[in-house]
Amino acid sequence: QAPLVDSGGGSVQPGGSLKLTCDASAFTYPGHCMGWFRQAPGKEREAVAGIDKVSGRTYYIDSGKGRFSISPGDTKNTLYLQMNSLKPEDTAMYYCAASNRYCSDGWDRISAYNLWGQGTQVTVSS
Repeated sequence: QAPLVDSGGGSVQPGGSLKLTCDASAFTYPGHCMGWFRQAPGKEREAVAGIDKVSGRTYYIDSGKGRFSISPGDTKNTLYLQMNSLKPEDTAMYYCAASNRYCSDGWDRISAYNLWGQGTQVTVSS
């Protein structure tokens, strides 16, 4: 099993919503920065959203601003990604990740993250 457990993916129609959950409860402190990445077939993995666990500052991919919202969970080591107004181009495998670096050091850099989830599929189609 992957260090982080991500879930909540599924199939929705354009304009629909999904809420992804990342469970990092296996760790006492997964990292200063946590985020979500996605990878579509034939494309490179890209950062979708990030949150600095210390300051609370959030980061988003340009195409997700106004539609996506990253937030901490109710438990110590959980993370949510609320996705609204989903579009077909949002279709991808989504992965949660944790970094022992600060988000300001590169929230959108794959190399900044050391813990990953197994991925949860998001499919947006009519």
